[in-house]
Amino acid sequence: MTLKTQVLIIGGGATGTGLARDLSLRGINCMLVEKQDINAGASGGNHGLLHSGARYIASDPASAKECREEGSILKRLAPQCVEDTGGLFVAVKGDNENYIADFPDRCSRCGISCVAVDPKEALVLEPSLSPDIIAAYAVEDASIDPFMLSLDNLAQACELGASQLLHHQVVGFEKRGGKIEAVRLMDRRRDEEVRIFTDQVVNACGAWAGEVAAMAGVRINMVYSQGTLVISRMRIGERVINRLRKAADADILVPAGTVSIFGTTSRRIDAPDNYRPTTDEIDAMIDDGMAMIPKLADTRYIRAYAGVRPLVKSGNDDDDRAVSRGFSLMDHQADGLDNFITITGGKLTTYRLMAEKTADLVCRRMGITQACRTAHEHLPASHAAQYTEPGFTPKLWFKKNDPSDLLLCECEMVSTAVFNEIAESLCENGHRPGLLEMGQRSRVGKGPCQGSFCSLRMTAHMYNKGMLKNGEGIAELKDFLNERWRGIQPLLWGSAVSQAELQEALHCGLLNLDVEESA
Repeated sequence: MTLKTQVLIIGGGATGTGLARDLSLRGINCMLVEKQDINAGASGGNHGLLHSGARYIASDPASAKECREEGSILKRLAPQCVEDTGGLFVAVKGDNENYIADFPDRCSRCGISCVAVDPKEALVLEPSLSPDIIAAYAVEDASIDPFMLSLDNLAQACELGASQLLHHQVVGFEKRGGKIEAVRLMDRRRDEEVRIFTDQVVNACGAWAGEVAAMAGVRINMVYSQGTLVISRMRIGERVINRLRKAADADILVPAGTVSIFGTTSRRIDAPDNYRPTTDEIDAMIDDGMAMIPKLADTRYIRAYAGVRPLVKSGNDDDDRAVSRGFSLMDHQADGLDNFITITGGKLTTYRLMAEKTADLVCRRMGITQACRTAHEHLPASHAAQYTEPGFTPKLWFKKNDPSDLLLCECEMVSTAVFNEIAESLCENGHRPGLLEMGQRSRVGKGPCQGSFCSLRMTAHMYNKGMLKNGEGIAELKDFLNERWRGIQPLLWGSAVSQAELQEALHCGLLNLDVEESA
């Protein structure tokens, strides 16, 4: 199959989808391709923290200012994606007193709001904090739903004429006269090759940007830094809680709907695909975090996950936290390619700015003078993305009060009607519905049972609706449950062991899902 577009965007994370929206608002035809599903990389493996910028005031003041400005824009223009919780930076006994004393002034120099809070008042606001806190400051942190954000961006882009190809992996570039003439993709679902002719190519692949650039003959000095996080069974705090110290492991707790997310770590890995949360990381993280939030010691965690920070290294510093959190925009003309651009690095909070600067460069190359509109136009809430919101589907189900609308996922109360609607939306965009895709666009599998029961119900429902045939359901189940297992295995202590044994009995003892199919 051969296709054509003005701009081909490689990468379906927040930056790629944000760029698709930006270009579409400027009247530019674009196509987004992604080798997996939306937010399969760092955009789906982060805290969901909308930074006030205060975390970077000492290590990276430029990034701190960008986070402050972009966070304010997103709160105003994408409120459906943001829970404006506010945040606290707190110090405990033994933390660096010089850093604590300098914090308000450093925030002020970056234009970041920072209000001193009496430690006793902080304990009233957040009872889970340690009674040993010695200082606290209120900042304008918030939490953001990265899945809703990317889906909303992509939905508006497609309404304006953009197209998308998910599960299509770049396998090569065809070059002529210092330009990329066509990009070769492999449709991973159908095992077919697709060629796309394009005027401009944007490499927005995050941690995989170096691998894609290498196929075009360009070298990018990427650093792969794994960050591991854990999700609690219940919401621990109402605000974002940060450790008031130089950026380190185990110093942020973020409220995320009905749960909390705690992390993170910084561990160098040798390739962007080699990331996985480990028990050792989690043990060390919780041990350290207990000084700030003692409740972490006896909290039940339902899942661990990891993401890879897409860092571009300069110099010889081996400390990944010392690498700038600013973004890198590379035009590659010096590398002999006039229509190839890479955008990587940065933060989820600054995705819109990254997309704007990339779109500006694309427009300059194409002689287009349309200005960016994303800094002042609201991001419309899309119908397809609404089901990622925690608590939305239970309210919808009770409101409808339809006894025929059976629940497929009891933990998050996702019904057959919601499942069918998401499946229809995927089909309309040319994608085959699958369990993993449903998990990205709803809350299925994200509750305490982590897909133990809903995976089976969903698979049976897909057979009943004709979405699956023959042995396809076994492959769907294995992929879905293996992805869930990655996050369960590092947390196997206490009650989690009993749950894992039940899952093993159900999935392996009853259904033999651990048995390889014979050729």
